[in-house]
Amino acid sequence: MKLMAGMDLHSNNVVCGIVDMEGRRVFHKKLPCQMELIVQALEPYREDLEKIAVESTFNWYWLVDGLRERGFPVVLANPAGIEQYSGLKHSDDSSDCFFLAELARLKILPTGYVCPPKLRPIRDLLRRRGLLVRQRTALILSLKSLHARTIGQSLELKTVKAASPAAARQWFKHPADQLAGQVELEVIEQLKEGIESIEQGILAVRDLLACYAVLQSLPGVGIILGQTISLETGEVERFASAGDYASYCRCVDTRRVSNGKNKGQNNGKCGNKYLAWAFVEAANFARRYDEQCRRFYDRKAAQTNGIVATKALACKLAKAAWHIMKENKPFDAERVFGRSSRPDAVKSH
Repeated sequence: MKLMAGMDLHSNNVVCGIVDMEGRRVFHKKLPCQMELIVQALEPYREDLEKIAVESTFNWYWLVDGLRERGFPVVLANPAGIEQYSGLKHSDDSSDCFFLAELARLKILPTGYVCPPKLRPIRDLLRRRGLLVRQRTALILSLKSLHARTIGQSLELKTVKAASPAAARQWFKHPADQLAGQVELEVIEQLKEGIESIEQGILAVRDLLACYAVLQSLPGVGIILGQTISLETGEVERFASAGDYASYCRCVDTRRVSNGKNKGQNNGKCGNKYLAWAFVEAANFARRYDEQCRRFYDRKAAQTNGIVATKALACKLAKAAWHIMKENKPFDAERVFGRSSRPDAVKSH
C-alpha cells in the first residue's frame, strides 16, 4: 500500500500527516523538532512511504537533510506555488499537513529545488554578502541625508566610502550629529571589511561552482554575479528550456490579460528572487558597457520605458545564461541579438 506524507514545519514543532492512495488518513501527530522522534514516528510506514512533502520554511535544512540521510523519499514543497481553496472556513496545522499529502497523492505538488548540502553554505554565505551590502548602502544613504539636511550640500559617494569616523567632526557642528555620523561611519567600515572577507572566502572555493568561469563571458556579469548565478541555478538540467529558466528568474511578464485588457497580476513570487536581482544588475551593467546590449535597451526604452527595457534585457541575458550553462560555451552575441547587431556589421541594401 502506497502512502503519502505531508509535514507542516514550525520553529518548535512539526505536524505530520499520512494518507493512502485513496485519500484516507492513516496517521497524524504533532512532534517536537527532534530528528530521532520524527524518524521513530515514520519508521512503521517506511516501506510504504512513496513521498514525504516538507513545507519550505526558514528552517527546513535540518529536517530534509536528516530524513534524506536516513533513506526517506523527501521533497520540498514550494509555498509560493501552493494555493488553498479560498472558500475554506477553517484551517490549521493538521489540515495544512494533510493538504500537502493530498497534493503529493494527486501528483500536483509544486516542489522547490534542494541545493546540495556541500554547496548550500557557500550559497547562503553569498546571500549574507547581499544582506551586508544592503545594510551598508542604507547607512551611506542615511549619512548623506543627514549631511544634506544639516549642511545643505550633498556628499559624494566616493567621499563617504573613503572617510574615516573622525571625519564626522569636520562635517557636522552639533555634537549629536557628530556622534551619529561617527557611529554610522564606523559601522560602514565594519560592513566593508565583512563584505571583503566573504568575497575572499567564496573565491577560495570557486572551483566547486559549475560554469562559473564561462558565465563571466555574459555581458554585465563579473565575479559576484557569476557566483550568484551559478549557485542559485544549481543543476541547469532541471529547466527544460531557456524560457522556463527566464521564468524561474522572474524575468517574464506576469500580467493577466483578457480581451486585450489588463485584469491584474499572476504569481510574480514564483521563482528565485536572487537570480531576479542578479540579472537585473547584469542588465544595468551591460547596457552601460556593452554596445549590443545598449542598442537593444535603447530600442526597447524608446518603445516603452527604462524599467521595462531593463527587464527585457535581463530576460535576454537570462535566456543566454541558460544556453551558456547548458552547452558550457561562452556568450555568443549573434545568437542573442542577430548578425546585424554586431558593431562591425554592414547593412545590405
